[in-house]
Amino acid sequence: MEKQPIVPYIRESDYAVRKPWLSAERRLLDYLLVYFQEGECVFQVDGIPYEFRRGDFCLIQPKSLNVLEGKTNTITPFAHMDFFYDSFREERFPTRSGQIDLEPYSHLIQPRLNDFHGVTIPVRLRPKHPIALRDKFLAMVECWQHRDPLMQLRAQSLGTEVILTILEDHTDLKQTEKAAPQRMNWITSFLSLNLAEPLTVSEMAARASLSPSRFSAKFKEQLGVSPHRYLLQLRIHHAQELLTGSDNTIEEIAAYCGFADVHHFTKAFKKEVGDAPGHYRSKRNS
Repeated sequence: MEKQPIVPYIRESDYAVRKPWLSAERRLLDYLLVYFQEGECVFQVDGIPYEFRRGDFCLIQPKSLNVLEGKTNTITPFAHMDFFYDSFREERFPTRSGQIDLEPYSHLIQPRLNDFHGVTIPVRLRPKHPIALRDKFLAMVECWQHRDPLMQLRAQSLGTEVILTILEDHTDLKQTEKAAPQRMNWITSFLSLNLAEPLTVSEMAARASLSPSRFSAKFKEQLGVSPHRYLLQLRIHHAQELLTGSDNTIEEIAAYCGFADVHHFTKAFKKEVGDAPGHYRSKRNS
């Protein structure tokens, strides 16, 4: 989920109105989400039969071997969807009955939600608010029938709401987030925007929901230096930019870059750059 963000894409969506029916087994490249509006069905997914009746929802994930059967007259609104963004959206397609071998299309198979740590979405969904999910899903299917750009955009927007609802209903997102690898990608922007503030490792660690020691270890592992060292380097670099590109006084620059006073700034700057701030400015601007 980290490298491929969840960005829903509806490939095909409609209201399937059928007399009793049976489709041959197949595997999917994408996700198939079905709502059972009328009738009774038995869907066999990866060898396990599931009975569905009015009001039920079914989600079949990519690569799953499935056989779908309508036992009675049925109305089953459905959507073939990508959940994750990639560059193959235009190439991917709903597989046909009898299409089991996906080896020629292995590069087109969407990631499975259930392959991610801490995520288990059942074939038979258990929505906490089934009426609300039904209404969102049916609105999505309805919008998809209209081919104008605004309605298509609305359908995709509703698709995002539907997927978010499914994830919230079936996943402990807080526990999943804690179990996922902690990334420091946000820290560079956070520190750059707060250079003038007296930041501490404890404050950064709290923002990352980690202990200070764990945060420092992860930070050094991913960025190569300690948080304190990285912050100092940012401050000195910003001071160099201000010294050569602005008319701010040394005192102002010290404050803008988060140093307690001019003495502290001058000492740190000279240690890092090899010159006092004033001398550095005069040499660069001469």
